[in-house]
Amino acid sequence: MEIWHNPACSKCATARASLDEARVPYRLRAYLAEPPSAEELTEVLRRLEARAWDICRTGEPAATELGMADWPRDDATEPRWVAAMVAHPELIQRPILLLDDGSALVGRTPEALDEAVCRTDR
Repeated sequence: MEIWHNPACSKCATARASLDEARVPYRLRAYLAEPPSAEELTEVLRRLEARAWDICRTGEPAATELGMADWPRDDATEPRWVAAMVAHPELIQRPILLLDDGSALVGRTPEALDEAVCRTDR
């Protein structure tokens, strides 16, 4: 699996520790240093079965500056959300776990991490 992570994030550290404990192999992608393209982020959203605003950290300063709290949440504006997250990757929720089976999870809860372990061939 690949983990989109921020090395300074406690939730990312918890995800790494849980996967290490379960001996699940993974690759790290420091997505702030290596931001996704719009195409990559759109594919991750498909894998998550989520919409862009579902994984957007709207409390971040960049989101406030952009006024994202007031942006519509519909099909027509979703590309705008994706573009904002590509331009400001700190807006992307973390950690995102891209499982080898083609699915994805946001690994912020113990339940999501347990699910990732269960769905991984080791």
